[in-house]
Amino acid sequence: MAYVDLNPIRAKIDNTPENSNYTAIKQRINLIKKNKKTPSPLEHFVGIQEKTIGIPYRLMDYLELVDWTGRIIREDKRGFIAVALPNILQRLDIDREAWTTLTTEFETQFSHWVGSEHIVRQVCADKAYQRIPSTASHRRLLG
Repeated sequence: MAYVDLNPIRAKIDNTPENSNYTAIKQRINLIKKNKKTPSPLEHFVGIQEKTIGIPYRLMDYLELVDWTGRIIREDKRGFIAVALPNILQRLDIDREAWTTLTTEFETQFSHWVGSEHIVRQVCADKAYQRIPSTASHRRLLG
């Protein structure tokens, strides 16, 4: 999977996974930016959970694996990720601690609506809720 996601970089068509068109990794990164779940054509990253179907890694670990692998300079390949670039989580402005919480405690952090605080408040107002659920997790984890 990483080999395929790195093809545009190795072919020197793109410089980073987040800019490489027509790859699953770019699709996943775009979904992260929109706070959306993985669509059905792409397999889900499930981490190490018993009796769960999916890729047995955390997405954050996969992103770092692709980033590290793409930085390896190979004589038989034209392109690579520049060593001087910050790591992929920094480039995507993903807070490591918030990301870990989101991927391991999603259901316990959000009991109602999920999204940035202002979106949750807008949904509750649109639905004429009398009481808005706590948005502390929304603010801390999603901005």
